[in-house]
Amino acid sequence: MSIPLQNNRTAASQTLRAWALDEDLKHTVMSNPALAAVATRIARNYTAGDTIADALAAARACKSRGHTVSVEYVGESVRDPAVAAAETEVFLQLIEMIRAVGIPSTVSFDLSHLGSVIDPALGLANARRLAAATAPLGTALMISAEGSDRTDLILDLYEKLSTEYPHVGITLQARLHRTRHDLARVLRYPGTVRLVKGAFLESEDVAYTRGSPELHSAYLNLAKQLIDAGHPTAIATHDHAIIEAIRARHASDLSAGHVEFEMLLGLDPDKLDALRRDGLRTREYVVFGGEWWLYVLNRIAEKPERVYDALIAGSHSTPLRRPAAQTANSPRTNGA
Repeated sequence: MSIPLQNNRTAASQTLRAWALDEDLKHTVMSNPALAAVATRIARNYTAGDTIADALAAARACKSRGHTVSVEYVGESVRDPAVAAAETEVFLQLIEMIRAVGIPSTVSFDLSHLGSVIDPALGLANARRLAAATAPLGTALMISAEGSDRTDLILDLYEKLSTEYPHVGITLQARLHRTRHDLARVLRYPGTVRLVKGAFLESEDVAYTRGSPELHSAYLNLAKQLIDAGHPTAIATHDHAIIEAIRARHASDLSAGHVEFEMLLGLDPDKLDALRRDGLRTREYVVFGGEWWLYVLNRIAEKPERVYDALIAGSHSTPLRRPAAQTANSPRTNGA
C-alpha cells in the first residue's frame, strides 16, 4: 500500500473514532430521517437488530454454522441510576431467553452500561445480578473493554466479581502499553480472558498505533502468555496475520480446549467458518440494541472502506427500521 493511501486511511480512521464519541453529531444524524436511514442501513451489517428476538435469531444462525455465540446488549456511559436499573433488567431478560432456548452463548456487557461511572458500587451490584443469573448456565459472563481511562475501574470491579463468580471473564486490549502488567493481574483469576487489539481513540503515549508492528508483536506476546499458561483464552481479532501466526506457533495447544477464536457479527464470517472447518473452537459476537453508534463507528474505523460495502449490502436488504429509543442519556467517553 502506498504511503499517501495509508495516510488517508489513517486520517479516515481517526475521524471516524472521533465521530464515535461526538454526541452532537450522533443527535444530528439520528434526528434526520434521511441520514438516520443511511446510518441504520450501515449499522445493520454489524448488529443483529433492536430486540432480544433479533439477537437470538442471529445467534441461531451462528449456531447453524457450527459456532458458539457471545451476545451483548450494546450500550455504555449510563449516568442515570434508573436507566442503569432498566438496562440491567434487559440483560436479565436476555439471560432468561438464552436459558430457555438453550443456545450456547456467553453474555457480554460494559460495566458503564450498568452504572459504574455513576458509582462503582452501583455498577458492581448490577453486575452481580447478571453473574448470579448466568452462573447456572455453565457459560461465561464477559466484561467488555472500554477506554483506557476506565481500565483501573474495570479491573477493580472484575476482581471483586471474579472472586465471587469464577465464570466471569474480562477483555484486555493489546494496544494499551499497560496490558502487559494487567495480564499478570488477571491471570490470578479463573475467568476467560478475551484478547482484542483495542478500537478506541487513544494517544500514542497510552497505546500502540493501529496497524503497527509494535501492536502485532504485543498481541502475539500476550497471546503466548495466555496460551502457555493454559488459561481460558479468546483470540478476538480479524487480523489474518495474527491468527495464522498463533496457529503456527501454538498448533498443539489449540487442540487442548482452552483457546477459541472469536469474531464480530458481519465481519469476516468466511474466515471464522474456515477456522471451524479446521477443527478449531470458534465464537461469533452478536450485538443488538439501539445504542449502536459508538460500536459501529469504531468497527468501520478499523477499515474505513467497510462503509461502501455496508451501503451496497444495505441497498439489497429489507426495509429499514429506526433504532430503538436511546437509553444511555449522557455524553460518552471512550466506552466500549
